Amino acid sequence: MKNVKFPVLLLLVMVLSLSAAAQNEQKAPAKVKKGWNFGPLPAIGYNSDLGFQYGALTDIFYFGDGSRFPEYIHKFNVEVSQYTKGTGVYHLFYDSKHLLKGIRTTLDVSYLTDKMMDFTGFNGFMSQYDPEFALENPSYYKIDRRLMRATADFQGPIGGNWSWAAGIGVYGYKTGEVRLEKYAEADNLYSHYVNAGLIAQDEAAGGTKLELKAGIVHDTRDNEADPTKGIWSEAIFFGSPGAQSYLKLSLVHRGFLPLYKDKLTFAYRVAVQTNLAGEAPFYMLQNLSTLYFRQITSEGLGGVNTLRGVMRNRVVGNGVAWANLEVRYRFLDFRFLKQDWYLAVNPFFDAGRVIQYYKKDMMLAATDPSIETQNSEKLHMTAGAGIKAIMNKNFIVSFEWGKPFNSGDGKNGMNIGLNYIF
Repeated sequence: MKNVKFPVLLLLVMVLSLSAAAQNEQKAPAKVKKGWNFGPLPAIGYNSDLGFQYGALTDIFYFGDGSRFPEYIHKFNVEVSQYTKGTGVYHLFYDSKHLLKGIRTTLDVSYLTDKMMDFTGFNGFMSQYDPEFALENPSYYKIDRRLMRATADFQGPIGGNWSWAAGIGVYGYKTGEVRLEKYAEADNLYSHYVNAGLIAQDEAAGGTKLELKAGIVHDTRDNEADPTKGIWSEAIFFGSPGAQSYLKLSLVHRGFLPLYKDKLTFAYRVAVQTNLAGEAPFYMLQNLSTLYFRQITSEGLGGVNTLRGVMRNRVVGNGVAWANLEVRYRFLDFRFLKQDWYLAVNPFFDAGRVIQYYKKDMMLAATDPSIETQNSEKLHMTAGAGIKAIMNKNFIVSFEWGKPFNSGDGKNGMNIGLNYIF
């Protein structure tokens, strides 16, 4: 079911229309921002399974005396929203290079509930998704998932543009069949996986995992929120000790190539996340390592963070690889409400796939061998475009729409929120 945050889209339309009315301000030079700056937005929507959504989200910046602008001294991101049938987002994020001397500190505390979370199995196309069947059986490819998450990440200088990185996170999951009353007797893929042993009995209801990370970062971007040149690369080892331990490696490289001054930029990201030892429980498989939450979650592949237009978490395995290519064109600068704004569009192409399978032999044994897609994982590809409204070079309102090349990845996807995805 689609979930459209109409007032946020309305804000984008409003910015476009009112930019003409701001022509008298448009000639004024951009100003250095000082002190506190707020970017509040309503979070309102509707989903036929979840009900109406209501709440608010905002980015809050503190620029101090403005001497470091557009770099901020402190940044907070807050979202509190709720659906009338119980699903909710309670999110607090903090980032600063100045809280601890010489060390960047990034903190996140979130409680996320989702009564209709997408669950289409493991290993990408190895798990068949039937869109027509999904329309007739809305809860078949869904689970009830509740996540309590607290993370702390730190980066410190090594020399030049290199930094060390370390972090700790606690993830508490509760998972199960969809609990909405109208689907109480409905069949679902999750239960089939539990009965077949693809999801172990001691993992089926979720669990709590402590995750540690350590690695290095190389960053030469000219502006973090909306860079026009530079690179941003990281190599991170992360895993969980104790019972059901695992160790993974995340390699991510992002590049920003100026094509025409600061107006036209080619941006790309190539990434791989691979399993080195052990095996994570099923409820942790979709997690992608990150030192900085640009969205509420860092999950995939599929959804707003990775393959835009593909269903959330459609491509899940022990190891995944993906790439994002886009052109960012800044086409209109203006002043509005005494703030400096510009608009940009970003047509994109995304692709990714599973490179390490999760319980492949068990999946093949438990499913119908006549289904040709079982053992034929390949690239999941999407294309689409977005539009951004950017205030003071830091606060970014984003609308993006993508369409997958294969109907087995869903019909299309739309996201309205904050920030570029990389």
